[in-house]
Amino acid sequence: MSRKFLDARNIAITTQRLCYELIENHDDFSNSAIIGLQPRGVHFARKLRDALQKSINKDILYGELDFTFYRDDFRTKELDIEANEVNIDFTIEGKKIILVDDVLYTGRSVRSALDALNDFGRPQHVELLVLIDRRYNREFPIEADYIGKQVDTRADDKVKVSWDEDAVWILKRNEIA
Repeated sequence: MSRKFLDARNIAITTQRLCYELIENHDDFSNSAIIGLQPRGVHFARKLRDALQKSINKDILYGELDFTFYRDDFRTKELDIEANEVNIDFTIEGKKIILVDDVLYTGRSVRSALDALNDFGRPQHVELLVLIDRRYNREFPIEADYIGKQVDTRADDKVKVSWDEDAVWILKRNEIA
């Protein structure tokens, strides 16, 4: 049976808490940038950027990174893959980069994103911020620096973030379309 894990109110509260954590560690963001991971991480990254800019009353460097062609399964499977636009119009050289994604599960997407990020230069520091950390079933030794919520799920469950309704759902295997 599916269940709503977070609703719009809880996502807003979690987003604001993450903003406070980022401000505590990045101060005025003068040498920091947020990069949303395509396709699903950009929705949360935009929401986070908007809340941060409102809190510090300053524009924050923001970009969106597509790592489709860096995926380790890109050539090995028949995938219905559609590349997304990369939008990083600033240099990342020497910057503190905050990668933002919606769900951290196996770590494969983040590993691919790190490979793609290297094509844009060498940042001073890279951090990972996720709305949901599934904790179990990592295939790579990757963990988030900033976590909205942690959830323990079975491997055959799916965590679905629906930005249309601002909700996070946990779906059981028989409910996944």
